[in-house]
Amino acid sequence: MNARLLLVLSLVAATPLPAFADAIRVSLEGRAAVGEKLPALLVHIEEPIAGFEVKLKRGDGKVVEVKGGGKPGVTRRIELEQPEGRFHYEGELVVRFPNGESGSMPLSLDTELNGPLRLDVRPEDVDVAGRKLRFQLSRPAGHVELTVLMDTGKKAFEGEVPFKGEVAGTPLSLSWPPAEGRVMKISLRAFDTSDFYTGVDLFPWRVDIPHEEVSFASGRADIPAAERGKLDRSHALIAEALAKYGRFAAVRLYVLGHTDTVGATADNRELSLKRARSIAAAFRQRGLKVPIFYEGFGEESLAVRTPDETAEAGNRRAEYIIAVEDPTLDGAPFSPRWRKL
Repeated sequence: MNARLLLVLSLVAATPLPAFADAIRVSLEGRAAVGEKLPALLVHIEEPIAGFEVKLKRGDGKVVEVKGGGKPGVTRRIELEQPEGRFHYEGELVVRFPNGESGSMPLSLDTELNGPLRLDVRPEDVDVAGRKLRFQLSRPAGHVELTVLMDTGKKAFEGEVPFKGEVAGTPLSLSWPPAEGRVMKISLRAFDTSDFYTGVDLFPWRVDIPHEEVSFASGRADIPAAERGKLDRSHALIAEALAKYGRFAAVRLYVLGHTDTVGATADNRELSLKRARSIAAAFRQRGLKVPIFYEGFGEESLAVRTPDETAEAGNRRAEYIIAVEDPTLDGAPFSPRWRKL
């Protein structure tokens, strides 16, 4: 999480001595992020002084007392240790001068120490067809910077969208206008009302490659010589798609294997995994240099619903998917454990 510190000064109006006004200037780093810095009161010494003392009482009763001094041009940084959250301080700054006189300035300041800003976006919150995105923030929403990149290389939207300080956890939504092509990348940078921000890049894009199915011998995972021409033609289609879309993102190839319902479920899953690996290896041998992942689903994700022990050719199939991230699979029987070739 990144943060931007803002200089904020919130002092009770007072009429200090002329010498005091010339000798001391104060400012406040009122906002900070956990693990980076603490809020701090800055005492800028402009003229010779004998010393100063800061006395503050935090809203929860914690007392801060700091003494210091320095030559003209020196700035003393007084860190205000506090828990995460917003706090108010009241107190005074007392300055002693070389001639023995002293003066004071009332202080009233507000600070904010923030932990990491969390941005929650679930896969089901990305509605590509409806051109909508839903999300939640862990603190009040300030604004977002949104970029939607299409697979044509053009942007459907790039700009800032304001919010109205909606409280933490409020469902928020964004939309974008129609554009040619498919959404490849959604970049979202979300800011809270204190200008702390966090971001995420989403890649809902995928391309399914149409192809001829490889026919394997019963119970075997090696590719018959007579079937290799099918892989040659599929390889050409995949290479064409990679050349077209690989300019806009680092893409991958995913190979999914499936079987019919003849045989034991566990055996079919293992067989489909081996066949998917054989196909993936064949594409690598034909020169594909992108990362290739594979998984076997056996009889657990049927294209044609059949009873058990049914030799349905439509279920003996593979899928070739080009994507940037692990693709979302509708109706997947389990979470894939993608193996990298």
